[in-house]
Amino acid sequence: MIKLNTAIAQKIVQRTMKIIENSVNVMDENGIIIASGNPSRLNQKHTGAVLAIRKNEMIEIDAELAEKWNFEAQPGINLPITYLGNTLGAIGISGIPEQVKPYAELVKMTAELIIEQYILLEKERWDRRYKEEFVLQLLRGKLDENNIREQADLFSLELNTSRIVVIIKLLHPTTDKLQRLVTYLEQFNAKQPLAVLSPDQVILLADTEDMRLLIEHKQLGKLLPPDFHHQDYKIAVGAYTESLLTLQHSYQTAVSTLNYGLKNFPKKSLYFFEEHKLPVLLDNLSYSWQAKKLLVPLQTLYTQDENHTLRKTLKQYFLSNCDLLLTSETLFIHVNTLRYRLNKIERITGLSFNKIDDKFILYLSTVLQY
Repeated sequence: MIKLNTAIAQKIVQRTMKIIENSVNVMDENGIIIASGNPSRLNQKHTGAVLAIRKNEMIEIDAELAEKWNFEAQPGINLPITYLGNTLGAIGISGIPEQVKPYAELVKMTAELIIEQYILLEKERWDRRYKEEFVLQLLRGKLDENNIREQADLFSLELNTSRIVVIIKLLHPTTDKLQRLVTYLEQFNAKQPLAVLSPDQVILLADTEDMRLLIEHKQLGKLLPPDFHHQDYKIAVGAYTESLLTLQHSYQTAVSTLNYGLKNFPKKSLYFFEEHKLPVLLDNLSYSWQAKKLLVPLQTLYTQDENHTLRKTLKQYFLSNCDLLLTSETLFIHVNTLRYRLNKIERITGLSFNKIDDKFILYLSTVLQY
């Protein structure tokens, strides 16, 4: 059962004393004053509150009764505070009973509404926390199929709804920016679960059709508060999935897409798995023994290319889809200089751009984090 705590009690006192001029006390289930308009009365036992709680009715205290109780209670009105039939404590209004009685019920109702609001907010907070934990465990592959089905049902999530993982990365994160982003997403994407992955990253489990429409109309910016600018964030969109059971794959592709985009297209704000499928799917090959084996011919190039000129040229060559003119223009060099560099790469590595296997190895060297 919910218990009155000091924070709730103080809020009740502050709110009710805006309605009336009299001092207000809030007592816990034992009749101890835990919040008061008169701080000197804190932590004192209130006899009137004890009776109000015990009898579950209004207790009036006049000057004569207050004196009889050795002023353990001041003149005024005391009423029990209840929630769903349970008595949580009492609220007291100091003053002449006949004068304060007319608005006693209003004060009691205000106190109970504040408590109800607090309980609902707490429930919402816990629901959000457990749902967020479910999302994180789901994306990290920590749940088996039965757990996924049970928790999806608990949170009213359709198991077989097509979803896609979207990662929003804040480039200059602050607690305020993160909170504003989460609040905005919860308000305008209420049906789409989300989770805070880190102080600078939020994950959204977006409905596939909604995302397709946003992408098609180039409106991904709608996922962010209006005052967020391109230099404030990066958005990575993973692969489409048909079920929560396979959503982990969308998460993995979104992470790899973000990493690839940050490394190769740092000036862009939006990265899509669909545009970079091959390098993203090859991401897990990075640092593996297979990658080391494949890239053995490149070791000599790495050793001799002290200024990384040849590696940068090779990378831009493939980013330009092997278009010599586009590559040379991007690098601000003459096309003959580009040909010279590519020929030099062939001589150093022993690999040929005219052989498909060799060309693929050269391409992999620009993709893998090795």
